[in-house]
Amino acid sequence: MEQEKRGPEGQESQYMVREANGVEPMTVAQADHLKTLADQMHEPDAFEQGLSSREASRRIDVLLEKIRICDLPPHTD
Repeated sequence: MEQEKRGPEGQESQYMVREANGVEPMTVAQADHLKTLADQMHEPDAFEQGLSSREASRRIDVLLEKIRICDLPPHTD
């Protein structure tokens, strides 16, 4: 496994382990954000430990879109 030092965007002064296939694990910030959104939308299955950074980002985007749609005014004809 390869290690990579993260700057201020990720964990400060910690080494994140990159999988042998080049997939980076989700950051602590992504995990916190995803957990908060999953709880807010009552979708506990949206959060899982061990997700890749890319998958965590995708799930965050999906949940944010669901929140946006829920906040829209109802359609009236």
